[in-house]
Amino acid sequence: MADECLQIFQNANVEFKKLNFKMAEELYNKFISSCLHSRECEASCLATAYNNRGQIKYLRVDFDEALEDYTSAIKADDKFEVAFYNRGLIHYRLGFFENAIKDFQQALKLNEAFEDAKVGLRRTLLDQQDKTKRGY
Repeated sequence: MADECLQIFQNANVEFKKLNFKMAEELYNKFISSCLHSRECEASCLATAYNNRGQIKYLRVDFDEALEDYTSAIKADDKFEVAFYNRGLIHYRLGFFENAIKDFQQALKLNEAFEDAKVGLRRTLLDQQDKTKRGY
C-alpha cells in the first residue's frame, strides 16, 4: 500500500478515536476512494475503513448507509467479525431478526469469545420469540 494512502488511513483512525467524526469520515472517504482506484490496499485496512465509516453513519442514524458500509467491510474481509456484529445490530434495531441472528452467529463463528455478539444473539432470539407470541 502506498505510504500516502496508508497515512490517510492512519490519520482517519486518529480522528475517529478523537471522536472527530466529520474529519474521520472525510479521510475514510478519501482512503476508500484511493483503494478502489489503486486496488493496492490491504483487505483488513479497507474493511476497517468501511466499518468505521459505518459506525459514524450509525451514530447519525443513517442505518441504510451504515448497512452498506458494514456489508462492504465484510466483502473486503469476510473474517472481520466486528463488521458482522455491527451489521447485526442494525438488523436488530430495524426488526430484521433473521438477518440479525445470521450476522451475530457469523461473528461468533469467527470469534466464539465475542461477548457483545453473544448478548446481541440472545437479545434477538428473545425479542423474536416475544414478537411471535404476540402474533406479528
